[in-house]
Amino acid sequence: MRKIIKIVSLLIFLLIIIGIVGCKSSKNIYSGEISDHYNGKKFINTNGDEGNELKDVFKFLRTSKGKWTKNYETYTRDSLIKNNYTDDIKLIFVNHSTFLIQLDTLNILTDPIWSKRCSPSQLIGPARYRPAGITFESLPNIDVVLISHNHYDHLDKQTIKRLQKEHKPQFIVPLGVSHFFKKIGVENVIEIDWDEEVKFKALKIKATPAVHFSSRGIFDRDKTLWCGYIVEGSKKIYFAGDTAYDETIFKKMGTENPKIDLSIIPIGAYKPNWFMTRIHTNPSEAAQIHLDLKSKQSVATHFGTFALANEAQGEAIKDLKTALLDKKIENGKFIIPEEGIFYSY
Repeated sequence: MRKIIKIVSLLIFLLIIIGIVGCKSSKNIYSGEISDHYNGKKFINTNGDEGNELKDVFKFLRTSKGKWTKNYETYTRDSLIKNNYTDDIKLIFVNHSTFLIQLDTLNILTDPIWSKRCSPSQLIGPARYRPAGITFESLPNIDVVLISHNHYDHLDKQTIKRLQKEHKPQFIVPLGVSHFFKKIGVENVIEIDWDEEVKFKALKIKATPAVHFSSRGIFDRDKTLWCGYIVEGSKKIYFAGDTAYDETIFKKMGTENPKIDLSIIPIGAYKPNWFMTRIHTNPSEAAQIHLDLKSKQSVATHFGTFALANEAQGEAIKDLKTALLDKKIENGKFIIPEEGIFYSY
C-alpha cells in the first residue's frame, strides 16, 4: 500500500509540474498565416492524423512494458574531439536522438540532451538507462544545433542553457519553438517552416515535413511545429527527428532531394503499435524510409536510452535487423551505431 501511495503521489507531482509548464507555455507562442499544416490555432499533420486521444493515453498507460535495466558499463568518450578537416562526414552517436555531425569543418548537434531525465523535473520522469556516449566537456566548439520539436527528450532546457553558455551556437528550430529559447534568454535562434531553407556559412539547412505532435505541458498541444532537417554542404544529410511513417511524405522527399549521403532515422518507441504508429516509426517503417529516400547510408536513432514505450531494451535493434533482411537492404547500408564511436561517410 505504501508503494502504491508513493507512486500515486509522484504521478500527481509530475502532473502538477506539467500543468504549470503547460499553462506558461501555451500563451502567445505562434501566430501566422494558415497553411496545409497550420489552421490558425495549431499545427496539424498533412495526412489528417491528430494523434492519440486522452482515452488512448490512459489505455496505453495500463499496458505492460518490456524489461529495461541500467547499463552504465559502456564506453564513454571523454577526450576532446577535434574538428574534422576531411571531405568526409564524421558522425558520433551520443545517444537517443543526439548526434555530433562534423561536415565542412562545422560541428552540428541534433536534439541534444545530456540530462539524467527527459522531463519537466530532474526528480521524476523517464531516466537514462545508458550514459551519454561522449561527455559534454569533450565536445568541440559547436556551430549549429538542430531542434526537431519541443518534447523533453528532444529539447532539454539544461543542455540548451549550457550550450549557450559555453558554445553560443546558432540554434535552428521549427515554427513557434523560438518562444522557448527567448524565455530562457537565448536570442541566437532561427525559426523555420517546412520546406523553408536557411544558410549558415557553408551549409544550407532545410526543415522537412514530419508526422508527429508537440507539447511541453497539458495546454500547449500542437502550438509549435515539428520537423526533420536536410543539411547540405559538400554532402547531404537527412535528420528525421521524430516522425510516424507516411508514404507520400517520404517518397516525395526522396524525389525532391536526390543523392542523400546519410540519413538518421528513428527506430524506437514503437510498441504497442496501435498507439505508437501515429507518432513514431517502427523498425520496419524506418527501413522503408531508407528505401523511399534512396539514401546511400542510413543510421538508426531514438533507441536504447529512455524507456518511452513498451518494447523491451534491445528489441528495436533486433527488429531492425529482421526488417533489413526482409526488405533485402544491403548489409552495412543501415547501421545501428555504437555510442561514442566515430563513423565516416
